Amino acid sequence: MSIAKILEIKEITPHRYPFLFVDRVLEVEPGKSILALKNVTGNEEFFNGHFPQRPIMPGVLQVEALAQAAGLLIFYTTNIPVDATNWYFLAGVDNARFKRLVEPGDQLHLRVEVAKQRRELWVFNAKATVDGELACSAELLIAKGVLK
Repeated sequence: MSIAKILEIKEITPHRYPFLFVDRVLEVEPGKSILALKNVTGNEEFFNGHFPQRPIMPGVLQVEALAQAAGLLIFYTTNIPVDATNWYFLAGVDNARFKRLVEPGDQLHLRVEVAKQRRELWVFNAKATVDGELACSAELLIAKGVLK
């Protein structure tokens, strides 16, 4: 059972195609964790150049998908929508590891857990899996900022 599908996700995140990398929220426990889904299709714009002869999802975009899931978890935890004074930005990525190629047709499961939160800085432990196999893991730092 999903918590949110793409239309609901678009209501609470500023990301849009071609840079929206969360298709569905499957589970959420505010203040603790989120499980989200990214359907990786052959129509993804990045596959045109990465790589035409052997399409694989770039690792940095896997990290971006995890960061977007973390942003959704912040929303579900605080219940404060994104506006000009309430934006969260990826502030750091530590210990990123890539263990498996992600290809067209894969479903990327994004598991993000709150490690700590102080004021407006959040630290998350994040893992992306395909068919239960680890594809990517990282520690993400996300900080509140203001658009000017």
